[in-house]
Amino acid sequence: MYRIKYCFCFGVLVVILSCVQPIETKHQEKEIASVATTKSNANVENASSKMGTPLIRIDTTISLDYIMGKFEPTKHEKFIQVSPKYANGRKDRWLRKETYEAFLEMHAAAKKEGIDLKILSATRNFIAQKGIWEGKWTGTRLHESKENLAKTTPDPTQRALKILKWSSMPSTSRHHWGTDMDLNAFTNDFFAKGEGLKIYNWLTANAASFGFCQPYSPKDDKRPNGYNEEKWHWSYLPIAQKLTEQARLRLDDTLIEGFKGAETAKNIGVVEKFILGINEECL
Repeated sequence: MYRIKYCFCFGVLVVILSCVQPIETKHQEKEIASVATTKSNANVENASSKMGTPLIRIDTTISLDYIMGKFEPTKHEKFIQVSPKYANGRKDRWLRKETYEAFLEMHAAAKKEGIDLKILSATRNFIAQKGIWEGKWTGTRLHESKENLAKTTPDPTQRALKILKWSSMPSTSRHHWGTDMDLNAFTNDFFAKGEGLKIYNWLTANAASFGFCQPYSPKDDKRPNGYNEEKWHWSYLPIAQKLTEQARLRLDDTLIEGFKGAETAKNIGVVEKFILGINEECL
């Protein structure tokens, strides 16, 4: 009689254990499937901490076309025109509404201290960036070094690397997002003395309190890759950080196409070295 009861209990235990394990396995498989159904989501899983850090997932409310600048800002509901009085009289400057509102607050605070911030460049979509890139690629627009790169640099990869010192490949520019702006001047020399230095010192001391960060800081051991330093370029982090992360997860060098020299993106590793090669304080 005792032997029968022991067998019955042991059988129940075996059944319970056999049920528990598949449930746990199915749960794990569901978790893995949710992040590994695409190449991008697999990258998210690999990037997550093994200590239980929540996985960062693709935000499906943000389209890949948006990240790559393949839209028209003047017709986008999230964008607003910059008043000409903040843009040296230009009427063709557009920003994300959140970025513009933060800029207006920063502008007002700076004005009280005798600093007049001017937006020289704001959103540039794929088409606008393509115009800049191909101008330098073909030599119809001189490089910052005053070179005609079509003549001085016949090797495609080397030519692209020269352009990338200061200009983004179409599909990879932060200016696509409506979060980034160029202020007051386009040379570091301007910000090294006089009025320019005063402006830069104010920005480095105060811009962060309004959500802005300088993505292209001096290149050093912490930032060995990416564009040269740009003291004029400031990014609105509450939006830009999310978009940077989505670009990391979803953009691939093979997706960069549609302009002259695009084939060099894979050789250079543009996504890793340039989109992500920014000031760590802005990540």
